[in-house]
Amino acid sequence: MKSNGRYADLAVINANIITVNNRRPRAEALAAKNGVFVAVGSTSEILELVGDGTRVIDAQGKTVVPGFIDAHCHPFSAAKTLITTHLSPTDAFNGSPRKIKSITDIINALKERAETTPRGEWVLGVRYDETRLEEQRHPTRWDLDKVSKDHPIHISHISGHIGVVNSKALELAGLTKESPDPDGGVFERDETGELTGVLKENAEFMFTSGIGGKPPIISLRSEDLGRKALRLVSEKYLSLGITGVGDAWTAPNGLKLYQTTHIPLRVYVMMIEDYFPLLKALGLRSGFGNNKLKIGPIKIVVDGAIAGRTAYLSRPYDGMPGYHGILVKKREELEGIVLEAHKAGYQLAIHANGDKAIEMVLNALEKALEEFPRDNHRHRIEHCTVVNTEILRRIKKLGVVAVPFSTYIYEHGEKIGKYYGDRVSMMFAHKSFLEHGIPVAGSTDNPCGPASPLLAIQTMVTRKSCTGEVLGPEQRISVEDAIKIWTLGSAYASFEEDIKGSIELGKLADFVILSNDPTKTLPASIKSIKVEKVVIGGTVVFE
Repeated sequence: MKSNGRYADLAVINANIITVNNRRPRAEALAAKNGVFVAVGSTSEILELVGDGTRVIDAQGKTVVPGFIDAHCHPFSAAKTLITTHLSPTDAFNGSPRKIKSITDIINALKERAETTPRGEWVLGVRYDETRLEEQRHPTRWDLDKVSKDHPIHISHISGHIGVVNSKALELAGLTKESPDPDGGVFERDETGELTGVLKENAEFMFTSGIGGKPPIISLRSEDLGRKALRLVSEKYLSLGITGVGDAWTAPNGLKLYQTTHIPLRVYVMMIEDYFPLLKALGLRSGFGNNKLKIGPIKIVVDGAIAGRTAYLSRPYDGMPGYHGILVKKREELEGIVLEAHKAGYQLAIHANGDKAIEMVLNALEKALEEFPRDNHRHRIEHCTVVNTEILRRIKKLGVVAVPFSTYIYEHGEKIGKYYGDRVSMMFAHKSFLEHGIPVAGSTDNPCGPASPLLAIQTMVTRKSCTGEVLGPEQRISVEDAIKIWTLGSAYASFEEDIKGSIELGKLADFVILSNDPTKTLPASIKSIKVEKVVIGGTVVFE
C-alpha cells in the first residue's frame, strides 16, 4: 500500500506543460502536495510519486499552463452583470454577441427589471455602449423616465467612467440645473443648461462608489446579496481559467466580503485612495495578508476612460478640436498623495490612460523617489494606454510596472481608431513595453473589457477587433510572451513571482488544463480553446 508521506496528493501525466520557467520551458507531467508543486518532469518520473491516495489526471496530451492572473479587474462590477440588467451588445466574460442594439432595447430591458422591483428602490443596468446603439448617442434622463418615474434608475457605461440616471435619481441626489460640476467630473447639460442625466468621471462616481470619503448615492445592497454576487463572478472567472485577480477598486465593505465569502480565487486588493489614511493609521500596508487575500496598492485615478473618450491627452481627440479629455486629479493633489503613500511604504496603482496623464504620474513618482529613494517599490500605472518613446524611457528608469488592457482592441476596436487615429500604434503597447524591459502584467479591466484570458492572448497576438479590423499591428507579440504576461508578469505586479505564475518546484499549484495548445493554434482561434480543468492550490476547482 503506497500511502506514506512521499506520495503526491495530485498528479497530472501525459500532458503538454507550458511551465513559463526558462530553465525548463516544457514538461509532460507534474505532482502537487500540500498545495504546491513538488515535481515537474516526465510521466515516468511523476508516476514514482503516485500512491493510493493520489488523484491522477491523465491529460491525454492536452496542454497545461500556469493559472491565469488578471492583475486589474473589477469583480464586484462584473458581478452586477449577473444580478442587474446587462445592457451591452457583448457578453462581459467571453465577448460573444448579445441582443441589445438600441435605446428602445435598453428601455424594454429596464422595464422588465422595474416590474419586479419595489417602488422607490433602485433599478440598475450595466455596460451600455452608445457606439453600438442604432441612435449613436448616450441615453438621457428622459429616455430612462420612460422606464419608470417611481424608481430611481442608473445605468453604467461599458467604460465604467460614465453613467446615466433618470429624473427620480437626480431628485434623490438633490441635483438641479444650478448644481455645479464636481471637481474632476461633468454633469452633461443640454443647450438650456438642464441636466441630461449623463454623468462623467467624478459625477458618475458620486453615484456608484462615493467621492471624497462620502458614501455613494446608490443605496448599498445587503451583504448576503454581495456574497452571492461574489460567488457567481468567481465561478465565471474560474471557468475562464482565472486563478487570481487584482481587484482594482476596493472599499472596506468589499474587503469584508472577500473575508467572509468562500471563493477559490486568490485576490490582491487595491484600496481606494480615500481609505489610505485609515489603512495608515491601522498600520496595514501593502503586502498584509496571505496567498489567498492580500492588501495591495493604494488606487489613485488621474484621468478618464479610453472607451468613454475621457482619457487625458496631450493632443486633442480626433474630430474634437480643443478637447483633450478629463483630468480627474489636479497635479498638486496627485503629487501630495503619491509622496505620502510612497513615503509610508505603500505600493501605488495609478490609473492613467492618456499620455498627458501618464506624464503627470511619472512626474509625481519621480519627485517622490528623489525625495525618498526606495528599491523595488513596483509602483504601477494602471492601463498606461497612450505612450511614446520618452514615456517608455521614463517608465523603465523609474522601475514602474505597466498594466495595460488586453481585450480592448477586440471589444472597443471600432471606436478606438475613430477616437485616437494614428496614436493607436502606441496604445496597449505590449511589444514596446517588452522591448524596453518594462515589467508588464495581464489585465482585462473586466467588465469594461471581456474577462477571457484566452481572448486576451488572441488579441495581444493578432491586434484584431471583433469585426476583424487590425489596429496597431506594430504591437503584436508572440503567444509565449502573452502567456508569460498573463501568468508570471501578473504575479510580479503583486510581488508574488516567487510563489506563483509558473509551474516549478515549491510554487503554488495553480494551473489550467486546456483543450489545445495556444502556441500551435491558429491565432484567430485561440479564444475558442476550451478550459477543461482549473486547479488552485492542488485542488480541482473547475471542470
